[in-house]
Amino acid sequence: MFPDKWRPSIGMITAAVIVSALLLPLVGLLFFRLYENQLVRQTESELIAQAAMLAAVYAQEIEEAPANAFPIGAPRPARDPAVEVDERYAPILPALDLASSSILPGRPAPVAAARPATAGALRVGEKLTAISASAQRTTLAGFRLLNADGVAIGGREDLGLSFAQLAEVRAAMTGRFSAVMRMRDEDTPPPPIYSISRGTKIRVFVAFPVFVDDHVRGVVYVSRTPDNILRNLYRERSKVAAAVLLVLAAAIAIGLVFVRTIARPMRELAAKAEEITYGRSEAIGPLKRHGTRELASLTQSFMTMAKRLSDRSDYLSGFANHVSHELKTPLTAIRGAAELMRDAQSAMTAEERERFLSNVLKDSERISVLLDRLREMARADNPELGGAVELAAVVQTLRERFEETPISLDAEGTPPLAMSAENASIVFGHLVDNSVRHGATDVAITARDEGGRLRVSVRDNGAGVSEGNRARIFDPFFTTRRAEGGTGMGLGIVRALLRAHGGDIALENSDHGAAFVLTLPVAQVLHTSS
Repeated sequence: MFPDKWRPSIGMITAAVIVSALLLPLVGLLFFRLYENQLVRQTESELIAQAAMLAAVYAQEIEEAPANAFPIGAPRPARDPAVEVDERYAPILPALDLASSSILPGRPAPVAAARPATAGALRVGEKLTAISASAQRTTLAGFRLLNADGVAIGGREDLGLSFAQLAEVRAAMTGRFSAVMRMRDEDTPPPPIYSISRGTKIRVFVAFPVFVDDHVRGVVYVSRTPDNILRNLYRERSKVAAAVLLVLAAAIAIGLVFVRTIARPMRELAAKAEEITYGRSEAIGPLKRHGTRELASLTQSFMTMAKRLSDRSDYLSGFANHVSHELKTPLTAIRGAAELMRDAQSAMTAEERERFLSNVLKDSERISVLLDRLREMARADNPELGGAVELAAVVQTLRERFEETPISLDAEGTPPLAMSAENASIVFGHLVDNSVRHGATDVAITARDEGGRLRVSVRDNGAGVSEGNRARIFDPFFTTRRAEGGTGMGLGIVRALLRAHGGDIALENSDHGAAFVLTLPVAQVLHTSS
């Protein structure tokens, strides 16, 4: 019995594959989130570039403005942590992250300035506003130009109001670059599918300090909403729906393929196995549909095994009947003789008693011979496979055993047999013994290599096999020498041994004597050279 443990069914595996196919779009959304974070970084990077360009122009305008037009702010810090400095460049790298960076509330409204901006600063702001407005048509970014106090001097609105209360602006007023994410503050809500994206609800703000003579003289405050991949999905919602339908169709197709090629053939094979278990040999045969090559191979192997087991069962049943018949005859004779000797012992002469005892001994000897042959047959049906032996060595053993019968061999250049020396001696010993018992005075053995298989011919000049007995010669217990003690099992043992080793035996037509042809596999011998 198989160990009782949990195993998934084909249906469960099929369902798992289908669910996996359905989850692919959700996995894709996770990748969209990663891509969305990259869009936030890209937006920050673009805003840094735009703010840096505008800050350079802003610094030049401050230098050309009257000395009292712009207040002087904090000195340049020794090193800004957001800036990577080398010999020639000081790039500011984007660092915002949707997963780890804080998202601040929406930008508060600016407040009244504690110290108003000067008229000179407002004129510079008006000039730079024209430049930023032109760029805004392409970049979609909002610009605010602030002085060192955080008061707006440029932009489309909020002029004269203060942004100094904002954390990012305060950081820029101290000379440090700052970028933050804030919640959007818009009257129009995003579309439903758009709302599952975190990036659609935020706006990136960058505060870039403007230095003149190593002091903060202004701040460029820019912002923009990151582009979002779900915006495009919503715009292409008809195509998204088509893609979802396509995924569903693919999942259904996968399920149908699994059921047709795996689940259904497996159920049919299991049903056939159940029928074969109850002895219905008609169930042995191919499936209606095998589905896959692996299942076809499994079914073929299973049916081959079932056919062999069925044939084996039939063989054992017939063999048991033959054995019981063969043993019943001498046992009946022994019993009859014993009963006669018991009932008529006073009237039986010494000569009659001797004859009855001789018959009992003869029948007992026949039973012993039959049992020996049965043991040999059992070993022949389940022999120890493997080994290799030269045919010449086997013939030499036969010559020593049958000294009075010449045995010739013609097997020059043939490879070894794929059989142990003991099993080979049993095979050829039975054949030569059979020849001698049928009057043969000469046995000739020839062998030829036929492409990996050895064809061995065993011929004798004995009485041969009559036409009427040719079809029955390999049947168990068939013998023409029953009166001489023949059991009729020798050729059956030979055939069983040969078939167990992948070979076979057949009776050939012969004008004189008997001729048997054996086919045997050749042993794989490793040749070494010095």
